[in-house]
Amino acid sequence: MKGILFDLDGVIADTAVYHFQAWRKLIKNHFNRELPAALEKQTKGVSRNDSLTAILNYLDIKVSAADFQEMTNEKNKIFRELLASLTPQNILPGISDLITQFKEHDVKLSLASASLNGPYILEKLQLNSAFDAIADPSKVMAGKPAPDIFLAAASAINVELQDCVGIEDSIAGIKAINSASAFSVGVGAKNELGEAKLLFPNTSYLNYQQIVQAWQNFNQNSN
Repeated sequence: MKGILFDLDGVIADTAVYHFQAWRKLIKNHFNRELPAALEKQTKGVSRNDSLTAILNYLDIKVSAADFQEMTNEKNKIFRELLASLTPQNILPGISDLITQFKEHDVKLSLASASLNGPYILEKLQLNSAFDAIADPSKVMAGKPAPDIFLAAASAINVELQDCVGIEDSIAGIKAINSASAFSVGVGAKNELGEAKLLFPNTSYLNYQQIVQAWQNFNQNSN
């Protein structure tokens, strides 16, 4: 195991809640409509454009291309305002220790997030120096569940996909890791992330030795 491809929202920090808060505020401002909590799943782990498309489809609202772009920019502004108070205290339980263990074993870390704010968030969490690379979601052809962002993240640290583990909390992300032929580790409920090769109920359960052992077993059985 030479590389770890980390999702960000819901894995490193719970910034996913800020995303949906920003979408709710945006939709309230523009259309005076409320977004149900159940819609959050459709916006989890996917790009800003795909999230807005899902929201507008749900509301059965059509906007021009120019208005669509303006709304995504406005949402990002709201989101960054919400992130202003982010500190290392917002790192999810178990993640700091896990990163330390990866670094001690010379495993390279690469960020594979759909968020264009990845570098900013890592800086706020004081984790930017821990990562060897950050894949740029604006430069990949397709967002999750397509494998593109994970392919880019592995390429950025010059590690083969079969030597990588991807950690995700969304079904779109797990599908993307599996499509990329990396080993998928899910964080969440089995009924949602059953396609993950290894599953932990939350980040506090993430365990370096278990991940290594499961990755080794998977590769031995695959060969």
